[in-house]
Amino acid sequence: MSKEYFDILDENGNKTGKTKLRDEVHRDGDWHKAVHIWIINHNGDILLQRRCATKDSNPNMLDISCAGHLTACDKSLDGAIRELKEELNLDVKSEELLFIKTLKRSSKYTETFINNEFDDLYILKTTKAIEDMKYQEEEISEIFFVSYKEFKEMVNNRQHDLLMHDEEFKILFDMFDEEFDN
Repeated sequence: MSKEYFDILDENGNKTGKTKLRDEVHRDGDWHKAVHIWIINHNGDILLQRRCATKDSNPNMLDISCAGHLTACDKSLDGAIRELKEELNLDVKSEELLFIKTLKRSSKYTETFINNEFDDLYILKTTKAIEDMKYQEEEISEIFFVSYKEFKEMVNNRQHDLLMHDEEFKILFDMFDEEFDN
């Protein structure tokens, strides 16, 4: 596996001109950039992935449809398109992705794994079925669509195996409640 370098950002999300290896970034708690893509179909079903058991953070947990770090010199939209291809074997065009906003978040998993990142949030509306996707087994152990109402219940009940992205959930619900929660 090739070494992954990330652009180092300041606390406001600006590039500092420095790059570091992924492991060093997380060890040192440096600010960096990632993309989060929520996939929703015409019925309002949300695609969830289960992180594989070997992930260094949150193994076996249900998570965002597709997400990943930007490597050094990546542009956000290019990174989102790349992650969709790598993780789900989806070919999408830039105009299919709706950029929502950038979120700043910080989490400390262990003393040597600190995740300080700026997440660019995207929505992908799709007509694809699960059968049209092939997930990356090194990253994901399963993918499935869950109805919008069931997803809201999972969030509201703080389902134990669902990673909580409260700010993102609020954005999704503000965007789609009127359309799908009836």
